[in-house]
Amino acid sequence: MLLNFFKYQGTGNDFIIIDNRTSVFNRADHALVAKLCDRRFGIGADGLMLLQHAQGYDFEMVYYNSDGRESSMCGNGGRCIVEFARSVGLVKNKALFLATDGEHEALVKTGAISLRMNNVSKVEMNAAYSFLNTGSPHYVAFVNDVENYNVFEKGKEIRYNERFKEEGTNVNFVEKKYNDLFVRTYERGVEGETYSCGTGVTAAALVASLKNVATADAYCDIITLGGKLKVSFQKHPDHSFTDIWLEGPASFVFKGEINIS
Repeated sequence: MLLNFFKYQGTGNDFIIIDNRTSVFNRADHALVAKLCDRRFGIGADGLMLLQHAQGYDFEMVYYNSDGRESSMCGNGGRCIVEFARSVGLVKNKALFLATDGEHEALVKTGAISLRMNNVSKVEMNAAYSFLNTGSPHYVAFVNDVENYNVFEKGKEIRYNERFKEEGTNVNFVEKKYNDLFVRTYERGVEGETYSCGTGVTAAALVASLKNVATADAYCDIITLGGKLKVSFQKHPDHSFTDIWLEGPASFVFKGEINIS
């Protein structure tokens, strides 16, 4: 069977997208997802998304990590699937879609997609790190010389430590560079560093705000290996956050078909 697919990327975080409105893809086939995401024996991607019908919404986003497991929210993936939905005529200037962590609103702008993330009511602040959930769980640590930091080894060590090994966590290493945050992320499910992580930079921006090192009171400019993003938010006296938006580019790369029989 030939399967049509589309490849998109958002600041280097790349995804396979399948239009599954006619149920051409078996949602339970985790081994096939892992094979398609393999960079040597498949198409190659950090994750795979299905675009599906959802009553009351423009579409549903179903997200898988590259290990084949259905996963939690992906911010860059959310932006990319909105751009795909725009390209096939499902949405125009805005979108309302359903994901594993609930509904999301998105705005289509010139050269960018702005995605509303879920509110964050609790941030665990410790001396060495912070921990919060921005649609996916995130460990955030500020470090020196992040550009030369051993993200793979340090990230893997934290992801598989006693606290996190069962459910896993994404691990973000952050440094303030001039008036931006430079963020590098080890992602669970990929089990390695990605060029960018949308929920990760969102987590880093909120922690930076609590540490009073964000770009401004209501937003933070982010640098990742794959490009630049912006996270805006409303911070409240109880250290909760609402009106959180992740904004950045989302681009079509190529389309094709692959034999999956």
